[in-house]
Amino acid sequence: MRTASELADAADGQDPAAGLAAVAALRRLLEELEAVHVSAARAQGWSWEEIAAALGVRRQSAHRKHARRVDQGWIETSRSAQ
Repeated sequence: MRTASELADAADGQDPAAGLAAVAALRRLLEELEAVHVSAARAQGWSWEEIAAALGVRRQSAHRKHARRVDQGWIETSRSAQ
């Protein structure tokens, strides 16, 4: 897996295919990072409202996106899936 810095460099290049692939990979990394930190926040007793405020979204959006995965205690990351 390439680092976020390498992906950002690729996204800044002249090749649209490489740039778009880098954007997609960065998006996956950010989703994984968000899930890890939402899980940590819930484990520390944060409410969905507090998490949503920190993410700049509505409570319902944060809950809909993460509740099943976080509250049931599983987060599947690309690293653990390999």
